[in-house]
Amino acid sequence: MTMNAPLDEPVDFHPQFNSPNANVVLKSTEGTYYRVPSFTLCNTCGYFRRLLIPHMQQLVPAHTIPIDSGDLAVERVLKMICGLENPRWSSFDELESALSLAAKWDATGPISFIRSAITSPTFTEEPLRLYALTTRYVWQEEAEYASELTLTLNLFDEKYKSQLEQLKARDLMALLRLHRQRRDIFSSRIHDMQTFSLGNAETAFCRHCGVHPVNNHTWRELKSRMFLEMDRRPLGDTIYGLDMEEWPESVACWESKCSKCDGLNYDKLVTLRRLKECIDELPSTI
Repeated sequence: MTMNAPLDEPVDFHPQFNSPNANVVLKSTEGTYYRVPSFTLCNTCGYFRRLLIPHMQQLVPAHTIPIDSGDLAVERVLKMICGLENPRWSSFDELESALSLAAKWDATGPISFIRSAITSPTFTEEPLRLYALTTRYVWQEEAEYASELTLTLNLFDEKYKSQLEQLKARDLMALLRLHRQRRDIFSSRIHDMQTFSLGNAETAFCRHCGVHPVNNHTWRELKSRMFLEMDRRPLGDTIYGLDMEEWPESVACWESKCSKCDGLNYDKLVTLRRLKECIDELPSTI
């Protein structure tokens, strides 16, 4: 962006940025003009401090500075630096365009304002996009929050390929590591003898009659299904929730009985509680 010559003919200005006392005119890519005092620009944006202060004596009459952004982003950022009311964010695209412009202008105030809004529901509905944005700007706390939101996603689904390709290698690896760790740690815990002693014992006997050996094949099949489910949805909420009730492996496991006394092989409520405890103890953020 460079300064053009002063305006020689009347133009249409944005109604909220048309003060005759302003000595700088910005022009968006859509041809809209914005009058803004150089004092405001220089005090809020590092870019304009570097651009305007060396030429301060030449800013009367108003000079035009072309801005490589559309009206939506320019208006949003100017309202922030001028202390004017801004409407709610309507989309992720809108926020990203404003953030990009604020970053170009080195406008720390608008950047912090946008950062404070980034975890609102409008943006958390797209967790992978949120993770990409927060890691790009090295917002660690927000990136950790976004990484937790991605646990509902199967990152190997083809529909996420383009978004994953936009991540830096270290950020991509951190996210993949989180998803993989949750799956693998959970797998090790459901195979643990101390946590699930009856199901994982090489030789187990009915917990009711204590005489007849238990065939643990239904528990082994359920463990395999849970492993696949954690790979598909690392959050793990489907494992101890209502979804699990409909799995054929779950039904078979909970209904398996001792062939001698007809007692149930496994205590469903205790097992579900321990499964939830296993999931609650897993790492949840990068």
